[in-house]
Amino acid sequence: MLFLLFGTIRSISESEFEFTKGRPPMRDINVSEGIVPLGQFKSKASKIIRDLAGSDEPLVITQNGRPAAVLMSPTAFQELRERQEFLQAVAEGVAESDSSRVVDHKRVRGWLESWGSDREKDSPR
Repeated sequence: MLFLLFGTIRSISESEFEFTKGRPPMRDINVSEGIVPLGQFKSKASKIIRDLAGSDEPLVITQNGRPAAVLMSPTAFQELRERQEFLQAVAEGVAESDSSRVVDHKRVRGWLESWGSDREKDSPR
């Protein structure tokens, strides 16, 4: 199974994906092989999909000479989604920190260490 994505193609730097559990980030599109006109895709869809299944490279399908869709394997699509979720979580954490909605580590540790004792502290806010 392959996923077809429509919309804007965005390039993301490798440094944004150092968290990929040892996997290299998705490679850039190979211009000589990674762009296919819609007519060629229609006539050779079965072969193109078969070839793409074992690849981590996306394929751009053009219509009237412009990018119209991106085709990628389910594995590459899942990795892309996981990376996006990670980046979103990092952005949310940075926003929390910037708005001073974080608690100092020492205060949290002291609160956790007090659990179950006679001197249990209120949760830090």
